[in-house]
Amino acid sequence: MSNKIPEGGHSTTDQILDLLLDALVERQKARRARPQQPPAAHRPEPEKEPAKPAPPTRPEPPPSEQQRPITAQRSHSPRVVTKPPPEPKPGEEGWEPPPRQSSINMGKTIGRLTILVVVLLVLVNIPVTRYGVSLARILPETTSLIIRDGLVMKGSSPEIYVLEDGKLRWISSMDAFEHLGLTWQDVHVVEDEFLEKFEKGAPIHVLLKCPTSPHIYRVENQEKRWIRDIDTFEAEGHVWDDVRMVTCDYLRSIPDGAPIPEGAGQPPQP
Repeated sequence: MSNKIPEGGHSTTDQILDLLLDALVERQKARRARPQQPPAAHRPEPEKEPAKPAPPTRPEPPPSEQQRPITAQRSHSPRVVTKPPPEPKPGEEGWEPPPRQSSINMGKTIGRLTILVVVLLVLVNIPVTRYGVSLARILPETTSLIIRDGLVMKGSSPEIYVLEDGKLRWISSMDAFEHLGLTWQDVHVVEDEFLEKFEKGAPIHVLLKCPTSPHIYRVENQEKRWIRDIDTFEAEGHVWDDVRMVTCDYLRSIPDGAPIPEGAGQPPQP
């Protein structure tokens, strides 16, 4: 483009038009200088790539796991285990004897058990009745009894019975009890229901007489009953083997009971 202004002078409008014309000419030259491209209608469309599947969405962890802090991953390096030093053995340096265990006082324990056993034995064998029956004899023992003639038994009442021919015979007094040669070790204390299973037989009496008196007495319930004569003696089924000799003082110390028979009158003293 020429920068010369023609003689005679031009207006400003003409100068602007000239500048625009020069710019169009230069732009036309620049276009010609470029390689021509095919029209947009004949351009080959680029091949579309197949749509990739969307990656699976990871479910959100529960709130308790979302707030859990992220811990560092464990190291896979081998763990070195250090063994504790061996304990010193007796006689080696650093060895200390184990602490002394508290004693259970075996001697005192055995002594206390021995005292307890002795006390129990004494309590069981102390007489607890006026006849000297101990607790060991009062305990019911019907399950271990052997039913036999001569078995001596008593229930809750003071009466004592001896079994003869399947019948219970009442021992009417302690004198009769001793006359039979019995002791309290022979008496078995049983339940009243056990005694009721047996039929009652004739009572066992003892007859007492002193040497200086002709009178014979039968003792029942700790009372002496005068037997009027020999006929009554035999009628009651007594024999001379039933008579036991005692002192007259002893006979006088026993309270008088009803005579035999009961209408025989006032009993005489030995």
